[in-house]
Amino acid sequence: MKSKTKLTGRVIFRGDSGYESARKNWDPHTDKFPKVFVFAQRTQDVSNAIKWARENKVPIRPRSGRHSLEVNLSQVNGGIVIDVSEMNKIKLNKKNGTVVVETGNRVGRIANTLARQGFIAPFGDSPTVGIGGITLGGGIGPLQRSIGLISDNLLALEMVDAKGKVIRANKNCNSDLLWASRGGGGGNFGVYTKYKFKVHRAPVKATVYRVTWPWNQFEEVLKAWQKWSPFVNNKLGSELSIGPKKGGNVTMEGLFLGSNTEAIRLLKPVTSVGTPTSTIIRLLPYTEAVKFLLPPDPVLTQRYSNQFSSGFARKPFPNKAIKSMREFLENVEGEFAGFFFLNWGGAVSRKSPRSTAFYWRKAQFYVEWNSSWIKQSEAAKNIAIVRNTRRKLQPFIVGSYINVPDQGIKNSGPVYYGANFPRLRRIKAKYDPGNVFRNPQSIPPACRR
Repeated sequence: MKSKTKLTGRVIFRGDSGYESARKNWDPHTDKFPKVFVFAQRTQDVSNAIKWARENKVPIRPRSGRHSLEVNLSQVNGGIVIDVSEMNKIKLNKKNGTVVVETGNRVGRIANTLARQGFIAPFGDSPTVGIGGITLGGGIGPLQRSIGLISDNLLALEMVDAKGKVIRANKNCNSDLLWASRGGGGGNFGVYTKYKFKVHRAPVKATVYRVTWPWNQFEEVLKAWQKWSPFVNNKLGSELSIGPKKGGNVTMEGLFLGSNTEAIRLLKPVTSVGTPTSTIIRLLPYTEAVKFLLPPDPVLTQRYSNQFSSGFARKPFPNKAIKSMREFLENVEGEFAGFFFLNWGGAVSRKSPRSTAFYWRKAQFYVEWNSSWIKQSEAAKNIAIVRNTRRKLQPFIVGSYINVPDQGIKNSGPVYYGANFPRLRRIKAKYDPGNVFRNPQSIPPACRR
């Protein structure tokens, strides 16, 4: 290929050694055969890769943590993958209470590094997710009720645009891009290289908990959980997971930024339901609490493919919704399949839906569900059951979370971004008028009037 620009960084073409491991993702279902991977070491490498891609007319996919949950988002056949995972500097400024991180950092690395220094960095449910992608989509997790979404803590950023130009954004400069980057989703506006976050002092200790029940008690546990969790103390984050009937159980876990005795009292409305088979409620040094909630989640050894879908509920699921859940759970298999809920409210809901690109602030809880499979012949059946379940649950949910995408959703813009979609399209037209950064559900630029 002839082009003026030379690729820099660690470059792996198809056929080179290292290509096979470069194209493996957390979800094998999303693996593709790109023409080339560029593992950028600095911002200039990203800029060169974008220019090279434009000169050679190949599609671009940015990649941070390899945790993309749908196809053709972080890899594409015949394209270039600009992988920022080797850009992983972390600079903490204790005096200002800020941290600058390169976008290749994994969430667990940031959370553990800052915890050792006495600060809270928000995280989701996996340590290996890249900070690059999770931030842009909003960034939900068990700390959101006390300190907001990951993106709510974003103060400034550095991004390379479609021309290969480095752009910086903060509240005074390119503030529209900062607004869009707080929940507008990855792969839409450019390739991000650095984020500046505000950080919060960590408590010396925090209480973590994990409570497990038999699968057949999921309905009573869910009913108690959804009445309780959106209204409990804002320092308490709670995740409820319900596995498949075949081999699964019910688990509630999370953390409380406070004492063990207070946590026991706050958790009572749910722990007193049914007959828990195991209960852990433990006060730990904050550094250990982070490790408890982020157990190892290796990217390259995952065997299960998945199909996910997601939404937000504004009130508890009625029996009809629970019946559809039950049908789903009775039919899916695989240890990673099931339903996952996260409580809403607190700091997330205090911000208005239009204050950032992340729109779905007024919910009571978040819900996602997924099927999983190993044999490729099982894929179509498993994708169909997830999408059918979405149709059945549609009357009981609003929206969907861009970081847990589902390409079965047609006209997905307003579903992911609500009333913020038109503004996001205008910002897209400003920063990427040629729609260079695009994928199956990316934001199309607004038409020029």
